Amino acid sequence: MRKMGKRAVILALGSALCVSGTAGAASSGTALKAKVINGGVYVNVGDVNKALGTSGAYNSANGTYTLSADRVPQVVKNVSPSVVGIIGRSATGQTVAGGDRYNLAHGTGVIIRTDGWIVTNAHVIEGLNDAVVVTSDGKSYSITDSYSDPVSDLAMVKIKASSLKPAALAGSPNNLQVGEQVVAIGTPISFSLRNSATSGVVSGLNRGVNAAYRLIQSDTAINPGNSGGPLVNLKGEVIGINTMKFSAVGIENMGFSIPSDTVKYVIAQFFKYGEVRRASLGLGLEESWSAIVGLPTEDPLKVTKITSASAVQAKIKEGDELYSINGKRVASAIDVNELLKSYQPGQTVSLLMQTDGDIVKRKLVLSQDNGEIYESIQAGEDAGDSDESAGDGNVVPSKEASESVQEAAATGK
Repeated sequence: MRKMGKRAVILALGSALCVSGTAGAASSGTALKAKVINGGVYVNVGDVNKALGTSGAYNSANGTYTLSADRVPQVVKNVSPSVVGIIGRSATGQTVAGGDRYNLAHGTGVIIRTDGWIVTNAHVIEGLNDAVVVTSDGKSYSITDSYSDPVSDLAMVKIKASSLKPAALAGSPNNLQVGEQVVAIGTPISFSLRNSATSGVVSGLNRGVNAAYRLIQSDTAINPGNSGGPLVNLKGEVIGINTMKFSAVGIENMGFSIPSDTVKYVIAQFFKYGEVRRASLGLGLEESWSAIVGLPTEDPLKVTKITSASAVQAKIKEGDELYSINGKRVASAIDVNELLKSYQPGQTVSLLMQTDGDIVKRKLVLSQDNGEIYESIQAGEDAGDSDESAGDGNVVPSKEASESVQEAAATGK
């Protein structure tokens, strides 16, 4: 699990169920079909279970239907077969912290296809040699293929297996609510602790902290080794892939996950191209002071560099200011990156800009990103780390899922 520097803190069908009132799933606002009979509102219990992620049983002897009181155990039971542990030897050649003489590092992954494709974090598999994937039933597999995208911190690995149980990725993070209960499943600290579960709530949405895209914040306990594992709602859907956390004295339970829409975007690119081909404006952009510190702002982005021929052809120059792309306001680099997920290199966009005091529109042909986004993320992390001190309250940076394993794990290797 990546831990973040100080700068990120600043930026950083069944029986019918009778209910009184309006039928609907309170946690998600889902509208259910219903009938009113003698003043009571009736909905199909199967629809209720699907909307709430619950289960239940009908007792024909007394004509009652009992909903499960606690949904978390069922969620863990349903999702765990789709969660794997990933372990290998660190390529650094150094003895890992904690005295692990085997020099192992590990993380977590989520099965997304029955034929052995698994999604995890890019930093889980970076520099990991002789990696082994262990499924929930204890079977070990070597990795036969892999793709990695450091910009999103997502990767896919392939194992030679069949009839695996894939996890369900949530349709859209727009349906999430702050305070909604979630569950994290992973491999914290020791590889022997595979498929450990913790629960919490969604603490915040659309967080922009040391990442190219928006993240989900939760207070679910995640620890070294949880990286690449799922954050799951009570319907059993994967709403995010755990990627980083704050870690310091006085800071507790501040974890961040890559939302399912970004996961789907990257996966689709991997399967289509074998890499992520991102559209780029071909511009170096500087955020306003308000955007950097996290204040609400509509301040424009300042052009600091021209990196593509199409930007030159569009007559954009250093010092110009960018307000919007195809009519959508942007105030941060993450705003731009999120918006460009909907576009491909070669497409044309309209930019609203200010140049020499005049508001103008520029037509720009999008180029392909050649690493500029990743460099900007790294620059932000380096800036955050440069002024770290050991005092209480400061955030100590490190990567979680390629961090040391405290105990040697039996993996058949």
